[in-house]
Amino acid sequence: MNEAAVRQSKIIYWSSGIVSICGIVFEVLFGALGSYILGDGVKQYTLTISLFLTGMGIGASLSEKFLKNLIITFVWIEFGVAIIGGFSSFTMFGITAFAPEGTDALFLYAITLIVGALTGVELPILIRKANEIGVTLNKSTARVLFSDYAGGLIGGVLFVFLFRPYFGMVKTAFLVGCINLLVALIVLYLFRKEIRYFLVHAFIGVSIGIVLLIGLFFGEEMAFSFEQKLYKDPIIHTEETSYQKITLTRDQEDVRLYLDGQLQFSSIDEHRYHEVLVHPTMAYAEQPRNVLILGGGDGIAVREILKYDEVENITLVDLDPAVIKLANTNELLLEVNEGALMHEKVHVKNTDAFQFLEGTDEWFDVIIVDLPDPNNESLNKLYTREFYSLVRNHLKPGGAAMIQATSPVFATEVYWTISETVADTGLFVKNLHVDVPSFGNWGFVMASREEINLSGLDILVDTEFLTTDLLPTLGVFGKDEDKEIHDKKGELVELKPNTLIDPHLIEIYEQSWENY
Repeated sequence: MNEAAVRQSKIIYWSSGIVSICGIVFEVLFGALGSYILGDGVKQYTLTISLFLTGMGIGASLSEKFLKNLIITFVWIEFGVAIIGGFSSFTMFGITAFAPEGTDALFLYAITLIVGALTGVELPILIRKANEIGVTLNKSTARVLFSDYAGGLIGGVLFVFLFRPYFGMVKTAFLVGCINLLVALIVLYLFRKEIRYFLVHAFIGVSIGIVLLIGLFFGEEMAFSFEQKLYKDPIIHTEETSYQKITLTRDQEDVRLYLDGQLQFSSIDEHRYHEVLVHPTMAYAEQPRNVLILGGGDGIAVREILKYDEVENITLVDLDPAVIKLANTNELLLEVNEGALMHEKVHVKNTDAFQFLEGTDEWFDVIIVDLPDPNNESLNKLYTREFYSLVRNHLKPGGAAMIQATSPVFATEVYWTISETVADTGLFVKNLHVDVPSFGNWGFVMASREEINLSGLDILVDTEFLTTDLLPTLGVFGKDEDKEIHDKKGELVELKPNTLIDPHLIEIYEQSWENY
């Protein structure tokens, strides 16, 4: 094999690795888009990965039809991946904002299948071209496949640690599209002697590049206006982190925090939620000196706990440091949480709540579990018997825990399943709920090693909503929200504890909220 052939074969190997990186990035990007916009991350990642691989299989099968003009075929496939993949996130946000319900899911799954098919055509073509140059078939196949698989690993790592946190989903799509296009233009130039109408192809490629660059620099701003349609109020802050998308909105005096599109609080009525979350346990605990908060990175629960002078230490465990940073620097959030997270009694730990409880040997007088709803696998583990057993094991005798447990009205079976799961650990439970206008009727599960009597508790700190007389009434549930749940046939639903082995709460949650 001569020097020119060696150089061309190296180009093919490098091209294989780079387009593989791009393919993997698009694959996980589509999963992230589905998780953010459609919800249920495990379901969306499963579907997008399955569809992408199916598309690759279809593409590999179709590649048998391409036996001639291999380089220009590869170039045009990369043109297609660049323009379709590049505009995928931008278009997804636009469809979500303006198209009929369900169109966004259909678009996402279709685009995943198409990009997967185009990616599946690439490898066989590159292998045939390497063989055509003069590299033996076994050797060319092995090397191209090695470049492809190694590129897959690099693509996954780049998406998790670089693209998503620093570029976001819209810019990432345009940037990766530009990389696909650049590979196509380099291959087009280096193989120009065997391509007819080289300048025509080059002109089309450059034109696509200009469109992608416009999208790269200006597409996010337009997509932001699309995303604004998903929220009730104007967005004043948004950022992608390694864990989630943080969005802050404001309409006059109403400041709202969203994580992955899910409302966390509204400043107008958050006091109703947080007073019920915090004060019953603080009133119940014999000596509430050492307090643990799991979640609650906005600092509002800490604000309420700091009303008690006897508290000596507050440990707050929140996975995402970006939430803590925002709560400590954003003027609007500081106005709501009163700078609580910067108090000398507060110690913040950015780690997973499950891992924290497994690793600590501390006991706490009060444990507040203020976590997002169990709408994916990573959150579901924080609503399992195993997790609540850890909560029990770190709760002092005479202490109490309070767990936010979604709505007993909108998700009745979810609420009572959470309660059943907590009770299955051997803790005594007391069920509470309160009307929070921005959320609706919201439920909590209070737990202790001893039986709980709300009538014997006194609320002795300043509050806007909760009073001593009101507290016992929060344990009264109406017929359509009580524990006796009947299915469509009228039969009583048997509630089972949610566990790591049987995480059925996710499915129940999805079914409960699909009409709201």
